[in-house]
Amino acid sequence: MSDGPRRARVAKSPQAAPPKRRKAVRKAPVYHVEIVRMALYDVGRSVDIKKAAALLPGTPGMRILRRRDTPASLTMPTPLCVDLRSGSQKAFCDDAVEGFSAMARIYADGVISIVARLKVSASLEELHGVESRPVSPGISDLDTYTDERYRAVLAQVEPAVAAEHYDTERMEKETYTAFCFADVGMAPADFVSANERPLTTLLGGEPWDTPIHASQIRRSMSNPFSYSQNDLVVFDMDRCLIIDAERDYEDVLLITELANYQFLELRTLDRLLDRWLDEAEDDVNAFYRRERPGKRPKKRTIKAGALQRKLAVIQALRLDALFILENLENSAKIIGDYFLGIVYEHLCGIFNTAGWTRSVERRLDALQNVYEIVKGDKNERTMLVLEIVFIIVCIIPIIQFAMG
Repeated sequence: MSDGPRRARVAKSPQAAPPKRRKAVRKAPVYHVEIVRMALYDVGRSVDIKKAAALLPGTPGMRILRRRDTPASLTMPTPLCVDLRSGSQKAFCDDAVEGFSAMARIYADGVISIVARLKVSASLEELHGVESRPVSPGISDLDTYTDERYRAVLAQVEPAVAAEHYDTERMEKETYTAFCFADVGMAPADFVSANERPLTTLLGGEPWDTPIHASQIRRSMSNPFSYSQNDLVVFDMDRCLIIDAERDYEDVLLITELANYQFLELRTLDRLLDRWLDEAEDDVNAFYRRERPGKRPKKRTIKAGALQRKLAVIQALRLDALFILENLENSAKIIGDYFLGIVYEHLCGIFNTAGWTRSVERRLDALQNVYEIVKGDKNERTMLVLEIVFIIVCIIPIIQFAMG
């Protein structure tokens, strides 16, 4: 009878308990991603493509695959395309980077685009801040790399650039980054739904652990675009997310670059008109004397020849603006209810190109009106002087005759 309780105590002894299993640490999934970094620079009023091709050999025109219900009538700009770095060359100082290439596109409207593409295998956390990683010894990040390539290309094609009245000392730049995912192991919509928070911080350029509010997540992920069940695109102001297992997204990248190109042209023209409005204010103050207490009024320094030259420059600016605005509507013929047309309109809405267009038109009208008013007043003063001279010339003979 005594053996029973003793056996029970032995069974309950800690030495007889089975060992506890350690929980396996779940590794973050790794995805194959191509990062496409676009950097567009405004270099002047126009570029002679034929002359640029002689200075920097390349391939004219852009080829677009008409797969996603794209009409055959769609026309694209014909820039000069120059391969800067071909093949899977190892440029980045990072083992996760599998390949790197770069291309320059020179547009006739005075824009140079540098497109750098790198293929990486990384988790969503590792993709955050990938643009700031070192590219190669001596080059710190992608922005530095694209700036270096831009200056090298510009130095070669500068004789073909017509700057004229453009302010080339200040470089206008527009950048955009596309994160292109290959196979994510599930449907694209499910992948986005399961990773809304990290994808939102990735699109916003925020750190991985940023506590993004749910409303911001809904805003960023609320308008995805899909042509088939196997692809999905989400756009933001400076970045976009593309998921396509077949990596068939070149047409979407071209439309994205074109929208950034038009946005850059509008911003450049708007800034240029701001500078000319400031000069117009100085010219008006120089033409009309401004009496200041205790100070002698300044003399008028604007002359008829200078005024005519300024009016000619304004007309050239107006033509530039009209051409750019026309290009926004008709140059690429991206008008219609088809996939690329909807994507283009969505990007224009994000960039608010309609607001920039109204701003440019308003500044053009104000600038034209200012100089037209000054020119009209100057003509009236000139006519008044001529009338006085004519009267004097007519009166002098009469006085001489009266005085014998």
